[in-house]
Amino acid sequence: MLIELRRGMALHPCTFNAVIAPEKVMVSALNSNTDLQRFLFLYVSGNYSRLLSSINRSSKNFEVQRAFTSHQLFTILKEVSHTVLLLEHDPTLFEGAENMLPQIAEMLKDIGRESLVILYTPSIDRSFSVLMRQADHIIEIAPAEDPVGTTRHRSSRLHRTEGNHPYGQRTLEVT
Repeated sequence: MLIELRRGMALHPCTFNAVIAPEKVMVSALNSNTDLQRFLFLYVSGNYSRLLSSINRSSKNFEVQRAFTSHQLFTILKEVSHTVLLLEHDPTLFEGAENMLPQIAEMLKDIGRESLVILYTPSIDRSFSVLMRQADHIIEIAPAEDPVGTTRHRSSRLHRTEGNHPYGQRTLEVT
């Protein structure tokens, strides 16, 4: 069982993966993988979830749990017996409980010895950086940017500066 984030970039069983990616990428990876319905899948979120409402959950093997504190997360992780664990990072769980971060990271590493563990966030923060230190793989997918040459103003022009070098510096001038 693999979860392909992008072509040629897959998450493998028995690993702990820290994934930093746009929400669209993660939702697409989960929804396009029909194999996930065959495995016990645990989705854990904190006080809020960015992904849950977009994930197709037609499988009876898809379980959702929420942790409102780091201690609740610790309890949930102690009881994990799923093939896939997706933990959507919520930094508010660790406010005032930063001492729990290394323990949670170690638990994720231990669970990753027998399951596919995905620690997900769309943007990295301090608590995520502590958790990802134990990860087997750290994957960061940058958000797609606007195509080159598109601008907000119709009257914007791209000009070359200092000569006509094809690879010279360019500046944006608005008229």
